[in-house]
Amino acid sequence: MSSLPALSLCVYCGSRSGSEPAYARAAEAVGTLIGRLGWQLVYGGGRAGLMGTVADAALAAGARVVGVIPNSLMVRELGHPGLHELHVVETMHQRKQLMAERSDAFLALPGGIGTFEELFEVWTWRQLGYHDKPVGLLNVEGYYDALIEFLRQTQQRGFVYEAQRELLQVDDDARHLLTRLGELARQATAPDDYRRI
Repeated sequence: MSSLPALSLCVYCGSRSGSEPAYARAAEAVGTLIGRLGWQLVYGGGRAGLMGTVADAALAAGARVVGVIPNSLMVRELGHPGLHELHVVETMHQRKQLMAERSDAFLALPGGIGTFEELFEVWTWRQLGYHDKPVGLLNVEGYYDALIEFLRQTQQRGFVYEAQRELLQVDDDARHLLTRLGELARQATAPDDYRRI
């Protein structure tokens, strides 16, 4: 059996744990699933909040874990010390690009404005054709209900096409969503000019 991971999943999530225990349980479930599937986790390199939870769970389940963190956060000692790879970069742009290049699919868990920005950027890159990698949103305990409804409104009001909205895979079941992302990732091929992002 090859030592290379079957798939590399980029997970975006909060550096805080949020107000509901269900958020941490979901992050732990995702990390555990990544390990059990023989996948690799790529994430923001932090040890706090949901970021630390998903990384710890993935490591405990045997997954290879790659973190990418800006130097400003390393200086504040927020980097996870137990990863297989921890890349320290100078800017957030470098962080996001390296995470994207190292990943075959993307998944957003509950988080704050950083998570929102990462999700929308990689979704935008997808609809512009800069990559062909699937993008998922795990709607834990209805956390993203209002956002999902807003996205429906953007389509109804003529700013987002149905095909664009359907590029975002949404589910409230982690196992179902990871299975779907894995299937779509195996079908995807990134264009030669992917590094334009």
